[in-house]
Amino acid sequence: MTNLEPFPERIYVTRPVFPTIEEVTEKLRDIWAAKWLTNNGPQHTMLEHELTEALKVPYLSLFNNGTIALIVACQSLRLSGEVITTPFTFAATPHVLSWNNISPIFCDIDPATMNIDADKIESMITPHTTAILAVHVFGTPCDVVKIQEVADRYGLRVIYDAAHAFGVEIGGRGIGTFGDISMFSFHATKLYHTVEGGALTHGDAHLKQRIDLLKNFGIKNEDEVVMPGINGKLNEISAAVGRIMLGYVEGERLKRIRLHAVYNEELAEVDGLTLMPPCADDVKLNYQYYVIRIDEKVFGRSRDFVYDELRKYNVFARKYFHPLCSEFTCYRQLNSASPANLPAANVVGQQVLSMPMYGGLAEDDVRKICAIIKSFKC
Repeated sequence: MTNLEPFPERIYVTRPVFPTIEEVTEKLRDIWAAKWLTNNGPQHTMLEHELTEALKVPYLSLFNNGTIALIVACQSLRLSGEVITTPFTFAATPHVLSWNNISPIFCDIDPATMNIDADKIESMITPHTTAILAVHVFGTPCDVVKIQEVADRYGLRVIYDAAHAFGVEIGGRGIGTFGDISMFSFHATKLYHTVEGGALTHGDAHLKQRIDLLKNFGIKNEDEVVMPGINGKLNEISAAVGRIMLGYVEGERLKRIRLHAVYNEELAEVDGLTLMPPCADDVKLNYQYYVIRIDEKVFGRSRDFVYDELRKYNVFARKYFHPLCSEFTCYRQLNSASPANLPAANVVGQQVLSMPMYGGLAEDDVRKICAIIKSFKC
């Protein structure tokens, strides 16, 4: 019989992957020897090159975080008016639109993938629409083919928030090659991190030049400032950590694949639970997250009940993403934010629970977490 006593220590939804202190110290010695801490130093230059290869993209620009990167993405494409996006995402996604004086227009989601519903985008387009900002939620790729077809038909730009999708591929093609620009987050909680950081990927050399100017105050040289830019540069210490962490990604991914399999094995037959959706055979996932959805009518308990009760066992899951962005006080007055416009998102937002998922988590701990969840079922 599984021991259902609380865990002796808290189990969080994730834990950062740490390199060894010796590896970091070695890189710090290189930085101290170079006497270069920021402004496109050697660590930054090498990391940009290494990430371009790792993500299989033509061009990549490093940033101090994903949010600033996404703000600059909108600026670099000169977006205005309205941009269609998803309500089921982290707050930064619609916020970057607001910071660019763009109105977010919320489109409902696919209830299976939890990504923006590509079949509903066209109905949201108006004469003011300039782009689609879609999110690869939990690392599951959007329907990139349909989204591009809609964008091409109406002359719209496509930006992907790929914060969850480091290393994801479709048919051997890096996820960052779809659309006009993709943004990656290198926050400490991600599968791959630079402690804090981000990047934009794209396929246009002229666009890279513009992005790199925008992230450095618009400074072209000592005598010219050619556009109103921002400070989005990644420092040398973060870049050095990022170079080290590239050697950890695949090992961490393999550990998470095993944990995914345990969750699936333990929870697949539980009525009222919907597990992470399967992807097409040609999709390479990164297994950064494991998310369940709880149907209260079938399971007998609500998502909030499970969330609260798990904490009594020292298991700290997260309600990603709740509340919906469309429910924020700064957006809920928008016509597109009406619950009637977002039926699937509103259901998923009340059901979703992101489970503990990190390489340092023991398989037996996952089995115990699953046993605790199953003990709640009525």
